[in-house]
Amino acid sequence: MHMHAPYFYSMRTTIEITDNQRSQLLAIAANRGMNGFSAIVREALEEYLKKKKGDREVRKAALETRGSLTKREADELETKCMELRGQWR
Repeated sequence: MHMHAPYFYSMRTTIEITDNQRSQLLAIAANRGMNGFSAIVREALEEYLKKKKGDREVRKAALETRGSLTKREADELETKCMELRGQWR
């Protein structure tokens, strides 16, 4: 069986950012001793995508619990949630 090394490549694309975002990215890059901020954008994008994947997994797990509470437990939970929401300011 042959094992192939993972093949990674980059793709160039255009994104629109504000002048302020560009300035901040350049400052972060300079503090890291980098010439540009592409690696920082990739890092931020990877973190965002991980979080989104985690959000989907949490929602999926929550939906899988559907029907696991008794009617009484569900009613109590709803009452407690409504009480908490009433305390939000």
